[in-house]
Amino acid sequence: MEQKNERFDTASRVIKAPAHRIYLAFLDPEAIASWRPPAGMECEVYEFEPSIGGKYKMAFKYTRSEDATAGKTSANADVFNGIFVELIADRKIVELIKFESDDPAFAEEMKMTTRLTPVKDGTEVTFIAENVPSTIKKEDHDEGMRSSLENLAKFMEQ
Repeated sequence: MEQKNERFDTASRVIKAPAHRIYLAFLDPEAIASWRPPAGMECEVYEFEPSIGGKYKMAFKYTRSEDATAGKTSANADVFNGIFVELIADRKIVELIKFESDDPAFAEEMKMTTRLTPVKDGTEVTFIAENVPSTIKKEDHDEGMRSSLENLAKFMEQ
């Protein structure tokens, strides 16, 4: 029997914005395209249905030529499909994410939970990634999640 990867990666940051505004930034495809891709990438949204059971499809494309062989789907892109499995307004978002890849190790389903916790100076946003494909280096994934949180903070605080 194949053993499921049980790796958890997390990242957290306080953002100076109310939880409601941050929650809405997760449900708007234009907002997602602007803040979700980590540094060195841009996002193209192909499909986006922000409701429980709703699907999405998007691609993070590398913008730097030196990263051109890093993609999971092609040399310069990570294409992935997601499903919203839980949406609790202003508190929690749970997504199941699967990369499109010829490499079965990248094609494992990953669960991404986002928690929004009101704090004194705004909202603590926490990403919890479960079943992270083993072929994604932990340090790269941690850096990517921190970068997305930084982008979200800039997007919300402008």
